[in-house]
Amino acid sequence: MAQVFDRSSNALARASLVLSGLIVIALGVTLNSLQRSPWVTRQGQRPDQPVPFSHKHHVEGLGLQCQYCHVSVEKSSYAGIPPTKTCMNCHSQIWTNAQLLEPVRQSWATGASLQWIKVHDLPDFVYFNHEIHVNKGIGCASCHGRVDEMPLMYEQNSLQMEWCLNCHRNPSVNLRPTSEIYNMAWAAPSTDKPVWCAPNGTSGPTAQQLGCVNSDPASNNPHLAQMTNPVGIPTGPGGVQTVANAPVIPMPINYVKFTSQEELGHYLMKQYHIRTANELSSCEVCHR
Repeated sequence: MAQVFDRSSNALARASLVLSGLIVIALGVTLNSLQRSPWVTRQGQRPDQPVPFSHKHHVEGLGLQCQYCHVSVEKSSYAGIPPTKTCMNCHSQIWTNAQLLEPVRQSWATGASLQWIKVHDLPDFVYFNHEIHVNKGIGCASCHGRVDEMPLMYEQNSLQMEWCLNCHRNPSVNLRPTSEIYNMAWAAPSTDKPVWCAPNGTSGPTAQQLGCVNSDPASNNPHLAQMTNPVGIPTGPGGVQTVANAPVIPMPINYVKFTSQEELGHYLMKQYHIRTANELSSCEVCHR
């Protein structure tokens, strides 16, 4: 019987298998690159807002703190978008006739909210608590970038799951003293620029429980904690000084010196009582 397929068909079959494999690999690489691209993550995109609000002007230029507009940043799962009244606190006095701010004045007059476009928008299935990150030592710039240098707000990081997990698996690389949360220019400690930290013994939010400085506390002006003597102090024969007039006894604070982010990060993890990497990486943290 005559052969149906020519001898060269074997080579064609092998070539087609190799070509099919290459196509599948190329397709996978393309899709993987696509889902990481700014077209999907929206990194670097500056959406058209009702008012071209400049963080650079207000933060770097005027020195406004983040909390002035984002009032719930430390006590809510959402940072919060400021109401029109926050804008009018200043702009009822300055730039009162600027055409650029006409939407703000209209919003104030009519009571209709400005329709801001959310730049950092996570999927609905992701639970993100803003409060816990701020109070556990994650600075604004760690997620949002140098907002104080952005004339128009944009998303600097991808905010994808792998980006979040990279931090959850090793949070120490991003931790900073909570007193420096809103300091956009804060830099990690180094050999040339060490940082000294110590608990200050006060109660309340984490930011009040830890103090860090950039100069050696033991040098010119030592930092001292002060504690009033809780009992009466004898003042002489037959007399006892009352508690109200008791002297203040200086108690030295035990500062620890750090010359690297790794050392500081592990110290802060203990101070902030942050869970282990395995616990932080569990599904229940983000998916509720």
